[in-house]
Amino acid sequence: MQSVRFLALAGALALSFAVAGAMADSPASFLERFNADARNAGEGPGNAARGQKFFNQTHGNEWKCAACHGAVPTGKGEHAVTHKIIEPMAPAFNPQRFTDAAKVDKWFRRNCKDVLARECTAREKADVMAWLIGLK
Repeated sequence: MQSVRFLALAGALALSFAVAGAMADSPASFLERFNADARNAGEGPGNAARGQKFFNQTHGNEWKCAACHGAVPTGKGEHAVTHKIIEPMAPAFNPQRFTDAAKVDKWFRRNCKDVLARECTAREKADVMAWLIGLK
């Protein structure tokens, strides 16, 4: 009887690890999340053309994303103030991008506040993600 319970427990653990692995953070999962948040806010899904425009547009603080990441963020960028090198933003050129929810949330929050003087909306995040994912 105990061996049956052990096998059932082992099977359940294996399944939970498989599900957790399948749900790992990825650029596509962040786009899905931002699209869902945008829909919940009554906005439409991400749009790559809007994302490109947003990324390259100067906003209220006289900053734009492209100032540090480059107009097409497929190569290394440089922080406009600290001159720290920034690895490419486009996931196709940097597989480490958009693989950690804590980092993604932290950097969107921080950079949006720098560029916009507020947090980005879910649609703005979805737009930028849609554009970045499309860069090949």
